[in-house]
Amino acid sequence: MDFRTKYMGLDLNSPIIVSASTLSEETHRIAEMEDAGAGAVVLFSLFEEQIRSEAAKYASVKTATTNIFAEASGYFPDLDEYAAGTDEYLEKIFQARNRVDMPIIASLNGITTEGWIEYSRQIEQAGANGIEINIFFIPGDMNLSPSEVEHRYLNIITEVRNSVNIPLAVKINPYFSAMGNMAQRMQKAGADALVLFNRFYQPDFDIHELKVVSNLQYSESSEIRLPLLWIAMLYGRLPISLAATTGVQSATEVIKYLLAGADVAMTASALYKNGIGYLRTMHTEMEAWMGRMGFERISDFKGILSQQHIPDPTAFERANYIKILQSNR
Repeated sequence: MDFRTKYMGLDLNSPIIVSASTLSEETHRIAEMEDAGAGAVVLFSLFEEQIRSEAAKYASVKTATTNIFAEASGYFPDLDEYAAGTDEYLEKIFQARNRVDMPIIASLNGITTEGWIEYSRQIEQAGANGIEINIFFIPGDMNLSPSEVEHRYLNIITEVRNSVNIPLAVKINPYFSAMGNMAQRMQKAGADALVLFNRFYQPDFDIHELKVVSNLQYSESSEIRLPLLWIAMLYGRLPISLAATTGVQSATEVIKYLLAGADVAMTASALYKNGIGYLRTMHTEMEAWMGRMGFERISDFKGILSQQHIPDPTAFERANYIKILQSNR
């Protein structure tokens, strides 16, 4: 079977990408991912706090995003707790590019324009094939208008796009009031790909210790429905690549996302649970499904269940909501 696909202009041998995680901190693991069939890898994220190391700037970043809970300042680790500094991150890119043939996509995680521009250039110079920007911003300020929130995203995209020539992906959240319009504006601002969706790690409460706690929960396959909906809605309507990054636990979720119109599906949780070698299992299962269905290549079925290609487009709209409620009688 021909698994080849294109993602924001990059040629990939597989639609399965390893998403940003600590799994890519070691170069030998990146080589294992390529050997197991990964089409590309998004490196572990470089956080803005690493770039803005001055104490005053770091404090302002914390203040800008922790005004929902007073205890939220505890979610920001000290700078020396991060896995790597900026120089080390650039070195990781250089090492990975010289170790593997698959594309290496850097990941930047931040909230302000200043934290992105110069370092985006350095990432390009280090040899990254692309950049994924993860704009982690929770608009807890009640005086902040929706247009101001949207402008923050668009301004970052524009500035980074003007700073580098390599492909640019934007990892977004699902909470915009007009997702289709915002996706279009992001594409016009310079995004080459949209990654749906960012999982904000919300706080939990310890009812015995009476404190706010943070814990990591891996994504589950049941979480694919929202990104599946929007990928199917956006496919064919924007000249942009679409990536899915939520709930990919097996080949089944990869196939569903491709049917909706995604160019690639990203996973990390499944590899934490089953090991990097699980990528081989996912490819074997996808190949078996393609054989049963009579498909020889990804392009044979990509997008065939998107809104513009199915006989009943209302399956993605309000009429389907009513049908679901009626079916539960």
